[in-house]
Amino acid sequence: MVLKVISAATLVAIGIVLLVIAWPSLFGLTLAPYIAQMVALRSAAAAAALIAALVVVILALIVAPARRFFAAIALMLMVFAGLNVAVQSVRGFGNETFPLRAPAELSVLAWNTLGNAPGAERIAALALDEGADIVVLPETTADVAEQTAVLMREAGSPMWVYTVAFDQIAAARSTSVLVSASIGQYRIDDTVGNTRVLPSIVLRPIDHAGPTIIGVHPVAPIPRQLDNWRADLAWVDEVCRGDRVILAGDMNATPDHFTALGDPDGLGTCDSANIVTGNGAVGTWPTRLPALLGAPIDHIMTTDDIAVTGFRVITTEDGSGSDHRPIVARVILN
Repeated sequence: MVLKVISAATLVAIGIVLLVIAWPSLFGLTLAPYIAQMVALRSAAAAAALIAALVVVILALIVAPARRFFAAIALMLMVFAGLNVAVQSVRGFGNETFPLRAPAELSVLAWNTLGNAPGAERIAALALDEGADIVVLPETTADVAEQTAVLMREAGSPMWVYTVAFDQIAAARSTSVLVSASIGQYRIDDTVGNTRVLPSIVLRPIDHAGPTIIGVHPVAPIPRQLDNWRADLAWVDEVCRGDRVILAGDMNATPDHFTALGDPDGLGTCDSANIVTGNGAVGTWPTRLPALLGAPIDHIMTTDDIAVTGFRVITTEDGSGSDHRPIVARVILN
């Protein structure tokens, strides 16, 4: 009798844990310690659950007295995996379709370079290949951004360079943005605050009708930075509003985390191009995992007066030195 009670309690506990991980918003725990990290890797969790279910099924076949117990665990693991796959399928496992580029389209590229790891030549080559008009580069210092702009100018694509750095000690404490000279000049708006640990940058157009451009880098939700991470996401939620806003960068957040702030498709009045184009489940970090198992934490977002015509996660740079994949979107200002 005691063994049956213990078994039942164990099954209930396992079921609750799996439900919290699969559906944390039901319990208001999406931004909670450990849950915030685990929910970011839904696809990997689903794959791990299926492997675990297979192991448990084998145990059920071997250990006859505990067959029902192990079978129940296997069933819960498969339901958990199925729920995660269902959520990810709604967000999209990849749609890289880009229509023929229209003259009015802008190409927006974002890449966390892990402290300049790929180097200016590789960044410039990718930006030129993508015909980028806006390049958002978290963890990229001013000197590397300027070298990138020189290379792009020499290739016939002149860019303005803007950088915000919290210090000159760690490259991760810089965020740079390159903007095509064909769009116009910008000024850095330092009146709206900033993310707390790693810098973001807000650019306002000077005497032209170009979009507001925001390069963002909220801190990662590691346990000792959870309060700062939540504050960073709240700041992004406040700043990504208004007319003609393009926001891009390493959000260190997935649609689950957006849901905790009120909208699974984005933050503020901005929607994630990743999600609206059917790429919301394609992982951008870490590059050591296949894209369909990684965390989709890098985003390009726009307000609804900007149409997104295409988006993709770039997997050809996985050996470049950065642990993030670049992302690119095409947009049209309405």
